[in-house]
Amino acid sequence: MIRLLLVDDHAVVREGLSLLLRREADLAVVGECASGTEAVHQAALLQPDVVIMDIGLGDDDGVRVIEALRARLPTARVLVLTMFVDAETVRQSLLAGAAGYVVKGAGGGELVAAVRAVAANQRYLHSAIADVVVDDSLRWLRDGSPLSRREREVLSLLAGGGSTSFIGNALGISSHTVRRHIANAADKIGIHGMRALAQYALDHGLARSTLARPPREAPSERD
Repeated sequence: MIRLLLVDDHAVVREGLSLLLRREADLAVVGECASGTEAVHQAALLQPDVVIMDIGLGDDDGVRVIEALRARLPTARVLVLTMFVDAETVRQSLLAGAAGYVVKGAGGGELVAAVRAVAANQRYLHSAIADVVVDDSLRWLRDGSPLSRREREVLSLLAGGGSTSFIGNALGISSHTVRRHIANAADKIGIHGMRALAQYALDHGLARSTLARPPREAPSERD
């Protein structure tokens, strides 16, 4: 029996998933959660084999939730079920430890197959997600840059003098997510410190982004 924990901030989605999955003799829904914090807590209590979760959970950073789930319950497999199909979200989810990625709108049969696959320690990517991963890998090979589009945008605004709060507002993401993108970029290129990263962006022409930048202010190490 494969024990499942459902994580989605929409009750109607959780109810629909529960009805679908309970039809399968080898699947058991042992819990449902509406937030990332609750998911980590319930996972520790319920010991599910697979956590099916949306990457967009209100104010929660879905990638951080995946990391927390993997740290708290390493034996559990995380299957992302979401509408987000951009390369950056897919990459960060997989790097955080997601074993599978399926888009909402996929057929019920595919979701069940994905659950069984990840429970058997396999990876499962919806066809559209597989295309995103391949296209993203080809872009890396073509451009010769390890940085994602979002990371380049963040460094561009950083080079223009933007604080994490300004960059977050400009890109429609949280300051926490901005800091995560900066940390990821720093690890990829081996350069740390806000000023050094800003200089890297200037040296590599990233500051020529078409995104609007604020009046010049020196990047703060605290940001």
